[in-house]
Amino acid sequence: MAATEHSNPPSTLPDQHTRAIGRWLLFCCGVLLALVMVGGATRLTESGLSIVEWKPVTGVLPPMSESAWQAELQRYRASPQYQKVNRGMSVDEFKTIFWYEYVHRLLARLLGLCFALPFFWFLLRGRIPRPLRWPLVGVLLLGAAQGYMGWYMVKSGLVDIPRVSHYRLTAHLSLALAIYASMFWIGVNALWPRAAGAARTSRLTWLASGLLVLTILFGALVAGLRAGLVYNTFPLMGGQFVPPNALLFEPWWLNFLENLGTVQFTHRWLAISTLAVIGMVFWRARARATGPGQSLALKLLLAMVLLQVTLGISTLLLHVPVWLGTLHQGGAVLVLSALLWFGSRGLSTKP
Repeated sequence: MAATEHSNPPSTLPDQHTRAIGRWLLFCCGVLLALVMVGGATRLTESGLSIVEWKPVTGVLPPMSESAWQAELQRYRASPQYQKVNRGMSVDEFKTIFWYEYVHRLLARLLGLCFALPFFWFLLRGRIPRPLRWPLVGVLLLGAAQGYMGWYMVKSGLVDIPRVSHYRLTAHLSLALAIYASMFWIGVNALWPRAAGAARTSRLTWLASGLLVLTILFGALVAGLRAGLVYNTFPLMGGQFVPPNALLFEPWWLNFLENLGTVQFTHRWLAISTLAVIGMVFWRARARATGPGQSLALKLLLAMVLLQVTLGISTLLLHVPVWLGTLHQGGAVLVLSALLWFGSRGLSTKP
């Protein structure tokens, strides 16, 4: 391959405007990574229902006086979570859960500004290449949909049951990762275009991608159902490989969506399967990793999936501490990043 490990062929070097777009999108990815991790901490501390109103503009400012805090707490007292879980909570205790949700929403607003303002600036100055215009408009629309999805999720916990729907939580995280993947893919290829003649994404890499997506989706179901708090052993569950009552619900497929043991079982073995397939990708591609960034992308991919599986097992064995669960959620995003980076380098895995 004519390209070296540290340069692109001259014909594929992006212009300064395209590079600026790439840097902007990767910065937005960094903000979104922080947002996902804060969202994980918010969920693990059961803070997501502390703000019972959706005020996209006026909600930017937190309570600024003691009377304002009392009013905010009074609104929270009407929620099922207060009445069934946190009855008698003091103002100081309420502030703790409030700040988690407030920071989460503030970061979401910040991400919206970090994306929308530069986008319109680039667009009005004619600095967005034509092939990128509609993909970036699509990301903007996904971001708007995600804002609504966040509130739609919170609403599900403000009616009768004092927790959000695990289906809506899964949709919320899935949409966030779709936004992240879109920005990351466009940003990486804007900064480091794939070399001419690079191999197409292999079936093995697509298989790894599909398994990773399924693993993350089931991880969201585990989080929403609090299924990580049962069967805190590995690899056995209740002394068995398959957990007891794995097919308790009717119809059978409902167990994979609502049975705590079955959902956790599916998540953990999807994760192991993802590790195995990425190990195969590494084994097949290691000798061919000579193009721009290919060797680094391959090593990062293997390192991140090993770290993520370690974090997942540790989180389970330690009964889901907040700090470890938060790192595990962020790790999922980093594995996705590593797989996207690897896929963008056009590295063949064929024997």
